[in-house]
Amino acid sequence: MGISEIVQLLCGIALFLFGMSLMGDGLKKLSGNKLEPVLYRLSNTRPKAVLLGTGVTAVIQSSCATAVMVVGFVNSGMMKVVQGINIILGAILGTSITGWILCLSYIEGGGELKALLSTSTLTGIVAVIGISLRTFGKRQVVKNTGDILLGFSVLMIGMNMMSGAVGGLGDSPAFIKTLSSFSNPLLGILVGALFTALLQSASAAVGILQALSVTGAMTFESALPLLLGVAIGAAAPVLLSSFGANIEGKRTAFIYPIAATLGVMFFSSIYYTADSIVHFAFRDTVMTPFNIAFINTVMRLIIVIFLMPFTDIVESLVNMLITDRGKEERLNIHLEERFIPYPALAIEQSRRTVNEMARISGKALGRALSLFDDYMEPLYKKISEAESDVDRYEDAVSKYLVRLTTRQELTRQQNEKIALFLLTLSDMERISDHALNLAGSAKEVTEKNVMFSKEARSELSELFSLIRKETILTTEAFTEDDLFKAEQIGPLNTGIEAQCEKMKNNHIERLQRNECTIQHGFIFNDITTFCERVSNHCDHIATALINNS
Repeated sequence: MGISEIVQLLCGIALFLFGMSLMGDGLKKLSGNKLEPVLYRLSNTRPKAVLLGTGVTAVIQSSCATAVMVVGFVNSGMMKVVQGINIILGAILGTSITGWILCLSYIEGGGELKALLSTSTLTGIVAVIGISLRTFGKRQVVKNTGDILLGFSVLMIGMNMMSGAVGGLGDSPAFIKTLSSFSNPLLGILVGALFTALLQSASAAVGILQALSVTGAMTFESALPLLLGVAIGAAAPVLLSSFGANIEGKRTAFIYPIAATLGVMFFSSIYYTADSIVHFAFRDTVMTPFNIAFINTVMRLIIVIFLMPFTDIVESLVNMLITDRGKEERLNIHLEERFIPYPALAIEQSRRTVNEMARISGKALGRALSLFDDYMEPLYKKISEAESDVDRYEDAVSKYLVRLTTRQELTRQQNEKIALFLLTLSDMERISDHALNLAGSAKEVTEKNVMFSKEARSELSELFSLIRKETILTTEAFTEDDLFKAEQIGPLNTGIEAQCEKMKNNHIERLQRNECTIQHGFIFNDITTFCERVSNHCDHIATALINNS
């Protein structure tokens, strides 16, 4: 194999990987970002989760991408580890579909009609259609379809280049000797695993094996260990996704290598034990691209069928390997960087986080108001912690959404949802600030033994009742996306503003009658001002909800 053939092989691999990526991205875009959320919405039973993982992997052409998404789901609390196991098992099987697609590049024909229907001709036709749709299509769905066709064409061209580059190896004694050495199962599995880990793609590794099989030098005995190793090596990119994940996320990332290794051990022990007894006649069968695809699929299917009843054991092994050595951080902000390429998931994560932020702010305000009836220092500290938490939420969500909008192409609805979150974040953060301010006023009232007049206490009680109602209504309207509740907040805000204005005027009259002191007046005025500002922020949130509908 000369330098030109090596360059041709590397170029073929590059085109193959690029085509597979382009085709997978086009399929994901064509699904309208609805494919990924299916992973955690429809994984409640074992067979359904396995079929789901198989189907999604067949579509996006990458078991690693499926597994990494599952790690993100578990890390964010959207899915349990046991659900992730079943989907990853499906991904192990689903990645074998690519091998069958690649077989199309090896269909040969003779005669004029067959030549017209040959792989090279069909690839050219598909490429022309793809670039036409990509260039002249006005609708995004048409452009995405063009990307899929172009990706398929580039993938086929890459396969043909790889096959052409290694075509002369069938006559090389050194190459034949090297392949025959892989009949040693342990060596073959090790080489297959390392080769796949280096390529970061099981589909690419199988594609290269299919290209090598056209030399006629590869037999079943040498191909099987390599395919077994490919199944294990595909876990390498998934392991990388464990960095930065929490305990559950790390455990999920280790499911792939553990499941693949257990499955390969089971398959190898059964096959090689039976072979030592029976001496299978098909061991010396010369491999073709179709044989490689068939063996890869059957092997993976047997592994998945074997592992399905033992998901509890897999989970136990993962839990033993990745132990929880300390308590999780008090506040976990689940905004997965893994979901940035998938806007639908990233926005769903943001929605959950913003909703949690709204609930924390509303709860903090309710606690602050209760301190005026019964001040407790531990409760004051909880309100202070809540205010710090909300600050962290605001900073994390705003940065996450900015990264999302700058890195991904979004639909109009997705842009509107992000705009809603960005508009309301500061209002929620300010509500928590005012909750801490009110708690501070309650602390001052207690420490200075301030006694308001009966009339002032009655007015404050009425105002607190209105504020409680408005914040609860605002939280429910936002988290439930309830426009009916949102429309009730505006009139409440008007009433609260009128109540605050009335209270300030009444307080001036009490001062003139010497029923209140200046010191009482400052605290009283602060309390009404904080409440009025909370009401205004609630009104801003409701207005944003209504305008976004």
